[in-house]
Amino acid sequence: MDISALTWAVTIGLILVLLAVDLILAAARPHRVGYGEATAWSVFYVLVAVGFGLWFAARYGGEFGTEYFAGYIVEKSLSVDNLFVFVIIMTTFAVPVEHQHKVLTFGIVLALAMRAVFIALGATLLALFSFMFLLFGLLLIYTAVQLFRHRDEDPDVEDNVMVKAARRALPISDDYVGGGLTTRVEGRRVVTPLFIVLLAIGSIDLLFALDSIPAVFGVTQEPYIVFTANAFALLGLRALFFLVKGLLDRLVYLSAGLALILALIGVKLILHWAHVDIHGGVPEIPTPISLAAIALILAVVTVASLIKTRRDPTAKAHPGSLRAHPPGPADSSQESGLS
Repeated sequence: MDISALTWAVTIGLILVLLAVDLILAAARPHRVGYGEATAWSVFYVLVAVGFGLWFAARYGGEFGTEYFAGYIVEKSLSVDNLFVFVIIMTTFAVPVEHQHKVLTFGIVLALAMRAVFIALGATLLALFSFMFLLFGLLLIYTAVQLFRHRDEDPDVEDNVMVKAARRALPISDDYVGGGLTTRVEGRRVVTPLFIVLLAIGSIDLLFALDSIPAVFGVTQEPYIVFTANAFALLGLRALFFLVKGLLDRLVYLSAGLALILALIGVKLILHWAHVDIHGGVPEIPTPISLAAIALILAVVTVASLIKTRRDPTAKAHPGSLRAHPPGPADSSQESGLS
């Protein structure tokens, strides 16, 4: 696939303009985003992504267009799980509503930057070493297994290495002090809790990039498609946050569905490696089939989640965790009551 430097430049320019509009509007008029406003912006960014995909398919062919839409759906579904963690971080650190847009802004910009770096690195590794398809596939399957095992857990934000190190090494103010990252207390420069929140967001973005980039490379090996699928999936994440914030608790089977999707893509990568490196007779999973499977999994997960929460209003969704965490006091007492 031959993408000219001009096409790359125009695409990156378009994404930066859309990102700038989203972030400047948020910074210029901080306010509580209503459901109607969040819906309008979310629909706008989805239509932009779909419009780009239709242009891309018409310009470069239906096969590449299918790969783009498959990658976009994978990344969009993973970004919803990302929002889960953003909600947990803001709740854990009691981020005031008026400062939440700053946290989301930082999270989106850092996520785009990290994904750009990992896309370049991943594309280089795949071009040089075909066995990287095997390693990426095994990584995704391992991630899928861990996510499924701990699908009913929340990540322990306070147990984050960067957060714990910052708490030990830096003096921290008691409140957010107008939303700044640093302030002065009794003549001494200290960081605010917002600085710790941004550290938590940054480290979470790093973990999500490590998972999402191998996932989209399982759908396509074209760096341009990987980049655009990631970028358009992340654009509008701020509006999507305010739109689905009240619905996240109802997606009780989302983590299980994402685990299945990651496992499917992991198998697809391993089969591709076997097809190329071992024997051409090893079958591969065509992209249209994987796209249909991903869409079916997301549809079943959404419908099943809504049915579950309607029948059991106490059921609550969790983003899942890649490792088990020791139960807190509330969990321990609950377990004692059940036993």
